[in-house]
Amino acid sequence: MVSRFYDRTRSESISNPFRCEGFLRDGAIPRREGGCVALDGLPPFLRALLVTDGTVTKILEAYFWEPVSVTTQRQEFVVAEQPVPWIRIEAGDRVLVREAALRGVDSGVLYATALSVIRIEHIPEGFRQRLIDRELGIGVLIRDSGLESYREVMEVDVAAADGGDSGGGPDALGADDILSRTYRIIIGREPVILITEGFPVSSYRQGGT
Repeated sequence: MVSRFYDRTRSESISNPFRCEGFLRDGAIPRREGGCVALDGLPPFLRALLVTDGTVTKILEAYFWEPVSVTTQRQEFVVAEQPVPWIRIEAGDRVLVREAALRGVDSGVLYATALSVIRIEHIPEGFRQRLIDRELGIGVLIRDSGLESYREVMEVDVAAADGGDSGGGPDALGADDILSRTYRIIIGREPVILITEGFPVSSYRQGGT
């Protein structure tokens, strides 16, 4: 899973349309299979999630009005085979990889998935242990720890789930599409966490979005 970030630089980014603005009149995001999807065709709440620099779990709970659980599905230390420039990982560095799912506790709806790559040695000790112990989601941990940090969106894109047919065509949003954003978290002026969040489009087309 770490391999998706190997040798990536800002200039090679698929797309970073929201670096400074939250509104792009003719904006579009690329589809991994080719083509692109107009931003005005996204469910409005999904557009908001792409630009937020707050805790996603908290925003999901407020919008869907139910508690959201963060379940860690995989967590392990791995050795990077190639550099990950976005968070200054070199080949041979040991990093923590975590995969999580965010689901509505009442509805059971999958609202998001998250793949995180973490330079664990650059995180304060107390925060580090809580992270390893899977105590809370990363965003909640940062907030509760009082760490000064900010998030920088590196890219956004759209892909069909499991690489299949989205049903929407190359320039339209399909029911089986996954909208993704990748951002890094900078703590103490050092980029230490890289996260890709995937949002299943079907989960955001309910309730008239």
